[in-house]
Amino acid sequence: MLETLKQLALMGCTRKVLKVSSKEIAEKIGQSTQTAARKLKELEESGLIERILYKDGQFIVITEKGKDLLHKEYLDYKKIFEELPDTIVIKGIVTSGVGEGAYYVSLEGYRNQFKEKLGFDPFPGTLNLKIPKEQMFFRKLLDREEGILIKGFSSENRTFGDVKAFRSKINEIESAIVIPQRTHYPPDVLEVISPKKLRDELNLKDGDVIEIEIIWR
Repeated sequence: MLETLKQLALMGCTRKVLKVSSKEIAEKIGQSTQTAARKLKELEESGLIERILYKDGQFIVITEKGKDLLHKEYLDYKKIFEELPDTIVIKGIVTSGVGEGAYYVSLEGYRNQFKEKLGFDPFPGTLNLKIPKEQMFFRKLLDREEGILIKGFSSENRTFGDVKAFRSKINEIESAIVIPQRTHYPPDVLEVISPKKLRDELNLKDGDVIEIEIIWR
């Protein structure tokens, strides 16, 4: 019934009495005319709408009870979409990188921005985490968010691209996710920088599973 009530509200039945046909509602909810007529009858019997039937149609308005139900749904969705936590937790599998992390993190053009925008001087290297399939939903959230922009630069006839960063913690150790605009890694690998050498600090080896808490918005 709720979908039918929502469609009536979108048509304006919370503000005025409208002439609405069962066929019109059926098209909006993707059901048969008979099903739409039944749902309208159920809404009326539940006190969620008032309906007056005439030979040439029916006039409908949503009652205060119906408005209250819609408002409750609105508050639930508001909580879901507007009150999401500022942090997400992703599990990753420690894996070896291709050895370029130390080089890129040490470049002054990046390093100075890491210190300024992230608040720490990173260890020259990255911890690489492979993200399992069941965690990829949260990994993709990072692609949609702006994050902290680490601007690209030119040096020694080379151009280095932008990097997006997100502050994070691993076992309460300060760190940050870095997502380069250009990377050799597949999308299921995350690179993590930190003022500490995380492998040594946390006694990590390839294959270990760890959780990283990311401030993503």
